Amino acid sequence: MTAPAITQPRAVTPHRVDTRYRLSFVRALRGEWIKLATLRATWWSIAVTAVMTIGIAVLIASAVDMPGFEPIQAVVSPIQFTMLLAGILGAISVTGEYSTGMIRSTLTANPGRGSVLAAKSVVLAVFLFVSSLIIFGVAALAVSLVVSTRDQSIDWSDPSASFLPIVVASLSMAVFALIGVAFGFILRSGAGAIAATVGLLFVLPIVASMFAIAGDSWRWVMDAASYLPMAAAQSAILPGSGGLDEPVAYLTLACWVAATLLSAWAVLRTRDA
Repeated sequence: MTAPAITQPRAVTPHRVDTRYRLSFVRALRGEWIKLATLRATWWSIAVTAVMTIGIAVLIASAVDMPGFEPIQAVVSPIQFTMLLAGILGAISVTGEYSTGMIRSTLTANPGRGSVLAAKSVVLAVFLFVSSLIIFGVAALAVSLVVSTRDQSIDWSDPSASFLPIVVASLSMAVFALIGVAFGFILRSGAGAIAATVGLLFVLPIVASMFAIAGDSWRWVMDAASYLPMAAAQSAILPGSGGLDEPVAYLTLACWVAATLLSAWAVLRTRDA
């Protein structure tokens, strides 16, 4: 009788994942750009923003002819209205994924929820900054043609009085879009995120302005309102026009971005899609 042969167990080799197919942050950025660029709402929003910015800037430049008025003010003034388009675009870029269920695919492909938030935020901010820079640049050329008929011009030799307001206005548009992104992740509802974005950017400043006639006892409301995103942006775009000091205005905008995005990250990482 022979003893049964003893077989040695095979050594199990660990399964190696091909790192070429791992979703890096660069690929996450590319995916977010594809999603943003293929939305009709994206290009409609940019088209409406361009029409409003250039049209309102030309109207202001044509209508206002008074001592102390600088043509660059006409170029950047439309941001009081186009800020809503930036914020709404940021909100619907997020809530659109929740309404269609695409967010599940996004979080499955990229389980790092902080990476998803960061990638979408970077793509939206860069896109709004670049597109706004182009739009404000075209508006500046249009305004220059209008004011040239009355021997006025934008002082391009002074960057702080020409280029800087355009750059800061474009940066502010990116900030408003990021606030919309944050509300989109926090609320997940298109109507809710848009309402919150419009309320913060547009409604609250109007409500606060009503207290201007209420006397000194309500002065603190006006002081607090100067730290709202739109008021801080105006102080940063045209320093010396009242409101916050320039460094404080920049810091205020940065705090709004940090506070809203950190809140969105805290909510996103603790709940299901």
